[in-house]
Amino acid sequence: MSPATDTLEAEVPAGQKINVHTRAGDRSATGGDPVPGMAADPRAGQSPIDDASLRGYPPIAPETPGFEVAAMRRFLDGEQAAIKNRVRALLCRPEFRYYEGTDKEGLRDKVFGWAKTIANEGIGGLFMPKSVGGQDNLAQFMAAFETLGFHDISLVIKFGVQFGLWGGSVLRLGTDYHHQKYLPGTATMALPGCFAMTEISHGSNVRDIETTAVYDPATQTFDLHSPTFTAGKNYIGNAGRDGKVATVFAQLRTGGELQGVHAFVVPIRDEEGRPLPGVRLEDNGQKLGMNGVDNGRIWFDHVRVPRAEMLDKYAQVAPDGTYTSSIKNPAARFFTTLGTLVAGRISVGHSGLSIAKAGLAIAVRYAARRRQFGPAEGQPENILLDYPAHQRRLMPLLANAYALDAAFKHLTKTALTTDAAEFRQVETTAAALKAFSTWNTTHTLQTGREACGGEGYLAINRFAALKADSDIFTTFEGDNTVLMQLVAKNLLTDYAATFKGKSKGDLARWALGQKLALAADRNPFGGALRGDLLDAHTQRALFQRREERILAAAGAKVRALTAGGRMTAYAAFMSQQNVLLTLAFVHIERLVHARFDDAIRACPDASLRPSLARLRDLFALFHLEKGRAWFLESGLLSAARSRELTRQVDRLCAEARREAVSLVDAFGVPPECLAAPIALD
Repeated sequence: MSPATDTLEAEVPAGQKINVHTRAGDRSATGGDPVPGMAADPRAGQSPIDDASLRGYPPIAPETPGFEVAAMRRFLDGEQAAIKNRVRALLCRPEFRYYEGTDKEGLRDKVFGWAKTIANEGIGGLFMPKSVGGQDNLAQFMAAFETLGFHDISLVIKFGVQFGLWGGSVLRLGTDYHHQKYLPGTATMALPGCFAMTEISHGSNVRDIETTAVYDPATQTFDLHSPTFTAGKNYIGNAGRDGKVATVFAQLRTGGELQGVHAFVVPIRDEEGRPLPGVRLEDNGQKLGMNGVDNGRIWFDHVRVPRAEMLDKYAQVAPDGTYTSSIKNPAARFFTTLGTLVAGRISVGHSGLSIAKAGLAIAVRYAARRRQFGPAEGQPENILLDYPAHQRRLMPLLANAYALDAAFKHLTKTALTTDAAEFRQVETTAAALKAFSTWNTTHTLQTGREACGGEGYLAINRFAALKADSDIFTTFEGDNTVLMQLVAKNLLTDYAATFKGKSKGDLARWALGQKLALAADRNPFGGALRGDLLDAHTQRALFQRREERILAAAGAKVRALTAGGRMTAYAAFMSQQNVLLTLAFVHIERLVHARFDDAIRACPDASLRPSLARLRDLFALFHLEKGRAWFLESGLLSAARSRELTRQVDRLCAEARREAVSLVDAFGVPPECLAAPIALD
């Protein structure tokens, strides 16, 4: 049994032992009779097939890592180890066995039941105020959400919609009245809710959504209305079947004036699940994946909502229709309202990383047991993981996982402690990290599937579900390409702010400094850029210089295009869209590397640092290698140094391979969540 499994068993409640040779739910937690009330498993009595050693799979090749797996897992779990282990133990319970049927409604029933079980454990309400029975602990809630990413992804999103989006919007945009009225039922899932923002014609462009909310002082109600077909709320989780109420985002009009986008609590179904008068509901139907979530569309035909049901923490409408807000600037008010999305982006990105970790655990463990070809006829075949090409496929992705883990920990802690004045930096990083992580998840799963050959194509080995269900992560909570444009825009805005109030002399001195810095960078005999490629300071300098150069060039281009009214700022930005997307990518690569390096330096266990530093070096050099065309064109890398970069990446991949299984075991993916015969001991 692997060290990771030993660790997991030690943390499961006393008397429960996980049988890693069976699918979750095949047998009871103690290996006895089937769980009462569950359908008999068609594979019952086939224990020889359940034993990996008798299925024809050779054992995973032993390795001697330079660290203890349990210690590395403690490093990865960090301050939230207790809640993560609590969720892991929960996911190992027999009732959380994966649903393998093809019936959409059956899967929805199963996912709803799982979510309700989690709610009954008090996990959904962790972030809610103590006044409504919660723990007022958003950090624990986000850690639980991250850990659920090891399991069925429909459950992850059902959990996120109910508690993070619906419950989170009521908490962050509402007042005590809304908290007391809605959050207790939300915490138990007695009140399933929706987060109705996205529309058929307006997804990322929330500012221009079409749904209207017109206040009528005579009745003290808001008239919620979908004026067109395209104003229908679209792809709304819980709207297809289970949702009873929704946070609806609409254009508020009161006193004849448009006040912009605000949020309202609107009932959509009665207790029997029937649409309420004026509410039209439509199931989105079968999707590419994640069919355990009941996404749907919602239209409103002049639905009357009491004045008290506007979520009015930041803006209020008096009985006579007078509008007031503590945030005077309409743009600032709008972005404060959208602040509810930031925690969601962090959570989606982090759970996406958990999905990538699960895929890596399967692919790496399989590659450490699967043999193919050999040096000569009659001699033992080679393990897949010993092939340099296989190492090149998987080891950089392993480095990505560790680096992203450190970046998300730092971002989560910052988001929970930062003040409003610094919130835009959190927003920028959350957008960039969500995009970087979920794109990495998609790439990791495709690579992992291919690395497992035909075995990776079998549903039982999980890649089919992981790929199909996680594909949408690159789109929801903000389309990744749009998010990266937001990142670039914020970077440009911050860059432009550094020049405000500068005299012509200051600007001239700055330009001269830039030229001198450029000359120094091109100096082949010295400077930080010429240091050892395995030195973290050299790596940071290379990432930093690339970002600074691209940012300065993009900023200069936009300034030139807008000078003298030649082009609007919007048109100039759009003309440079591809360059600005590159800027966003190099920004987040630099930031992830920096956060990983910081985490290694702060690691209290010195025995872990050599292995972590190797992964940091691999992350840095792999991503620098991908961008070496720019470095060569800019004169920051010579041809010889570029070749050295590739040699070092190959060497680091070979070194990481020697402890790869232990590194994925440290993720702590429960064996039941792998559910992959090719990955189990």
